[in-house]
Amino acid sequence: MPLEQVHTQPDPYAPYLLSQAIRAGGFIFVSGQAGVGDDGTIVAPDDFDRQADQAFRNLRRALEAAGSGLDRIAKVTIFLTSMAHFPKIVALRRKWFSTPYPADTIVEVSALYSPEAMIEIEAIALAAEDRT
Repeated sequence: MPLEQVHTQPDPYAPYLLSQAIRAGGFIFVSGQAGVGDDGTIVAPDDFDRQADQAFRNLRRALEAAGSGLDRIAKVTIFLTSMAHFPKIVALRRKWFSTPYPADTIVEVSALYSPEAMIEIEAIALAAEDRT
């Protein structure tokens, strides 16, 4: 089974030598998506809500570039630098996902790749059955 790299435009992660996502068989594996703007910097360094919204938009963009979508996610892992934001995650899941909601793991970490980043989301999704 060949691995297919998924590219987004823009791709702020390219300088770090990682793929936004990889398509393998019937699955899409999405790298952690943070609240990164098109210029590659964290949006609103002190605003969790804006970062979280951007992270979900970036997740959607990576999935769409792979020919999939948020409605095809089977599993997400959400990394937070503070569990104080956990109640907001429930509201974000309601905003961005629909039933059946994806399986989910939420993990508090001491830091992410940038000291300004407060959230990062990785996902495993089903590839679209018809890519035409």
